[in-house]
Amino acid sequence: MLLREVTFTVDLGEHGYLIGFDDDYDFPQEMPFGWRCGPASEAIAIVLPITDTGPLQMTVQVHDSLPDPEAGNYWDPAEEMSLLAETPALCLATIGQGDFWDAWPEEEPPLEMPPSADGGDRVRMRLYCHADDPNPGIGDRGERHLIQLWHAPDTDPVHPPLSDEDQRARAQYTADMATPVEDYTTEYPIYYSGESLDT
Repeated sequence: MLLREVTFTVDLGEHGYLIGFDDDYDFPQEMPFGWRCGPASEAIAIVLPITDTGPLQMTVQVHDSLPDPEAGNYWDPAEEMSLLAETPALCLATIGQGDFWDAWPEEEPPLEMPPSADGGDRVRMRLYCHADDPNPGIGDRGERHLIQLWHAPDTDPVHPPLSDEDQRARAQYTADMATPVEDYTTEYPIYYSGESLDT
């Protein structure tokens, strides 16, 4: 049974968004190229939309049990993954250039998962996506996401198979993340009025 549904618009910031049950955000060590979502941590999923920078309409539903699949051909095939929910409140953040912005709408009260019947702390997330313009780009792509959450044991994720290109992109991202950031800092002396430059 559907317990709560919230629909709102998110302004994306170049690298998709993070959603889950923790606000300790960081870039994932692996990026789920070839999928729409993947783990950023045990409690957080990263979602890669078609829209680069622009609006996305999001609907989030909380159910008390496994929801029926969405009927019709409007949505792309759903993907699923399990999240750890040691805290009940859902967190949402968009990703920009090296930063994260809280994206839960201020006018909406926090969305919380009710306690599970067996006291478990695992939540299943099902993600449906649709874009009127399926080509990645900036601006309004007519993109909509439906996220369904319900308590369920930790089970294998559901994702499409990866292509060779996706695997190469993942390997390149992993290599980039493992490369230390170069130190571009430079020290310059400060001279005061009347002070010799040779000092």
